[in-house]
Amino acid sequence: MSENQNLLAEQRRALILDEVRRRGGVRVNELTRKLGVSDMTVRRDLDALARQGVLEKVHGGAVPVVEASTHEPGFEAKSGLELTAKEDIARAAAELVAPGTAIALSGGTTTYALAHHLLEVPDLTVVTNSVRVADVFHAAQRTSGQRQGAATVVLTGGVRTPSDSLVGPVADQAIAALHFDMLFLGVHGISIEAGLSTPNLAEAETNRRLVQSARRVVVVADHTKWGTVGLSSFAALEQVDTLVTDAGLPAEARADISEHLRLVVAGEVDDGADI
Repeated sequence: MSENQNLLAEQRRALILDEVRRRGGVRVNELTRKLGVSDMTVRRDLDALARQGVLEKVHGGAVPVVEASTHEPGFEAKSGLELTAKEDIARAAAELVAPGTAIALSGGTTTYALAHHLLEVPDLTVVTNSVRVADVFHAAQRTSGQRQGAATVVLTGGVRTPSDSLVGPVADQAIAALHFDMLFLGVHGISIEAGLSTPNLAEAETNRRLVQSARRVVVVADHTKWGTVGLSSFAALEQVDTLVTDAGLPAEARADISEHLRLVVAGEVDDGADI
């Protein structure tokens, strides 16, 4: 991380957060040298990251926040994290979608980014339990009118979670009656041992229903989700066909994941077969 004076604030903060998580803590003077920015800039970045709840400021630096397995950040808190990675992942995931197919999008900020890239894919049927995702398609229709080839959106009912997903028996029943070609699934955490997990028990059950109703399961998750384990697991890695992630995923993790499923790293050439 040297000579990064021209980095955007978002990119700089992502680098700081990665460094804090990797090393278990950093000092302000170390970050100023590595990033090539002023002490005041680093302190502003640490303040912003602390407000998002992803690190804790201490005297002279910062340490990671150790979250309980039941902690579920809200949509707004998560939406400010890893923006570039999520945009790259969304762009790569959208390339997997064929016109005229039935797809499902779970809740989450990465699937929200993906929804924007699917607006121009014609004749989609989109099933979602995400209020935010549904709003993307409805807003596009309000702006441009009911254009030919616009997506048909099915929003499940249910109880709203902090991440603006609809979960519970109503959502579960609606999803169980449907069948879709491909599911794009955002996750709280992913690991070899725990598979896919979430802190919300009701959301875990709804995600299980989504996985069961899909012919193909595509997880969209940035590299910070790797190694995170929530309270409840809802799918093993063997139930996933493809993981779309970003270039920040370490080589060791890539090797481990590739033993279980197809790995697509956004921005890198994918030599795997089409799903």
